[in-house]
Amino acid sequence: MVNVNFQLERNNYGQLVLTGQNGERHAGVVPVRTFPIGAPDDGIALVNAEGHEVGWVDRIADLPPEIGRLIEEELASRDFMPEIEKILEVSSFVCPSTWQVATNRGRAALILKGEEDIRRLSQTRLLIADTHGIQFLVRDIGTLDRHSRKLLDRFL
Repeated sequence: MVNVNFQLERNNYGQLVLTGQNGERHAGVVPVRTFPIGAPDDGIALVNAEGHEVGWVDRIADLPPEIGRLIEEELASRDFMPEIEKILEVSSFVCPSTWQVATNRGRAALILKGEEDIRRLSQTRLLIADTHGIQFLVRDIGTLDRHSRKLLDRFL
């Protein structure tokens, strides 16, 4: 466990409040992941209401448990990125098309308005944005079943 140079607590309004070593308090602090997909628990900036960084966390696991829990709770309430585990069907191979997918959070339908909304993050990892702004993650194309890979290949 690392000795942190700030205190973190929730106020009566449910906001995170960071108190620095100098005693300065910042209400409404928001944790921001620097690498939300590649290293989600490493490198987290604590940003105040004006958008300025007021704290830094190298690794959540190294924090005192109560501070780590507060940061994880806040991140969980803000992060929503379902992972596609299977592509069940695609309405059309021309865009816009509706995809029926199975995710780690249940079944979902997403509308792909253009092939440019499929972004390759690495050789095996994709980020797919639907028309509502929800980001769907394909963590590893190789783990998808054959049918899913075949459908996906039509758009890549």
